[in-house]
Amino acid sequence: MTMTMNKMFLWRQRIGYGAADFACNLIWQMISLYLLYYYTDIAHLNGLAIASMFVVCRVIDGITDLLIGYAIDKTHTRWGKSRPYFLWGAVPFALFACLAFSVPENFSASSKLIYCYITYIGLSFMYTVVNIPMASILPALTDNAQERTNLATVRQFFAFLGASLVSATALHLVDVLGNGNEQAGFRWVMLLFGVIGALVFFFTFFNVRELHVEEEDRLDKKTTLKDALRSLAQNTPWKIFACNILFMWGGYFLQTGALVYYYSAVVGSRELSVTVATILSIAPVISNLCTPFVASRLEKRTVFLGSSLIQLLGLMLIWFAGNQSVLIMAGAVISGFGYGMKNSIYFSMQADPVDYGLWKTGVDTAGTLSAVNGFLGKVAQALAGGISGILIAWGGYVGGASVQPASAILAIEAMYLYIPIGCIILSMIIMWFYRLDRIYPQIMKELNEKKVLE
Repeated sequence: MTMTMNKMFLWRQRIGYGAADFACNLIWQMISLYLLYYYTDIAHLNGLAIASMFVVCRVIDGITDLLIGYAIDKTHTRWGKSRPYFLWGAVPFALFACLAFSVPENFSASSKLIYCYITYIGLSFMYTVVNIPMASILPALTDNAQERTNLATVRQFFAFLGASLVSATALHLVDVLGNGNEQAGFRWVMLLFGVIGALVFFFTFFNVRELHVEEEDRLDKKTTLKDALRSLAQNTPWKIFACNILFMWGGYFLQTGALVYYYSAVVGSRELSVTVATILSIAPVISNLCTPFVASRLEKRTVFLGSSLIQLLGLMLIWFAGNQSVLIMAGAVISGFGYGMKNSIYFSMQADPVDYGLWKTGVDTAGTLSAVNGFLGKVAQALAGGISGILIAWGGYVGGASVQPASAILAIEAMYLYIPIGCIILSMIIMWFYRLDRIYPQIMKELNEKKVLE
């Protein structure tokens, strides 16, 4: 009976934890795939102005990310440190997501831009509120390294499920709910996804439990942000991991933001963009489910490097495929397979430097570390958005035009293929120097022995 209850609890927690990323991806996949397109082709805003907005908003995010991470480290409730934020952030996140895709048509260009600044900053802040706890809570859900991989795998399964749902249905729902009016269609779709996302975050809150809540309440609460940052400065595995974030996510955001442009303007098939987006959401699910099995036999670093290589080969195939749809879809399957396993192991690895920092400095930096990681991810997204806007403007892209100039085609190819391929290669080089896997078992042994003595 105890074993049954344990298994029931484990799966309830895994599903509850993973469901949070389903909610995030319902909204953030829409942002990644369609927000730039919405701004330029529907709201008719200048691409360079939007690129500048992305950069400015990410600077603001740098401050808010650290504040939320520090707030998590200082939070002490009967629900734990990270778990309450799923409850507090659910409705505001959904609200700002809907507002971001509701730019008033009768506003002037400058008023539209101001509106975009306000709603995008609000959306980014609320994303921080619900997303950073997903990373910071993982070390508190279990002390077992394999179970962390299991949790990360379930999380990615739901993330890909949410992304797949958006990729496969969003544009169709825009047409149906908007009755041919894309402006209205995007607004209704984001309202629908926002409501579902908020309900799912409530589900997560009620189905996860943090370990050692009572012990945390007895800990010294005087740890300052300076202490946390000093601990991170001595955390070599985290510094390598953090550096990798810029290239791993920079290439990803640049490519996803260019997907509609690439298949519409370069390949000449807007419908193929839906097919490829769906493949890139579904294929990772298969490799994601293989990750716990592979990770139980190989070091996490080895899994990361191997899956990155598979993703790279898939992108190379898309590059050489030209406009041959069969080869493009084959490349998408290969790339998606590699990306799925890489993403799962990435989120599992993210929790391990927290234990390393606690072992080395005695400071628990789960919230701050997750916040800085989240900030770096947003920096990568800002750089991707900035580069996209600059390239779109440089290439002379004409929104809505059926034929684009050669310079615009080159700019889009760089966004979708050339730069992301370079980012994957640089990411692999950086992670080659990650060595935490080899000493992690000894670190956990010493930490557990210390808990017993205390």
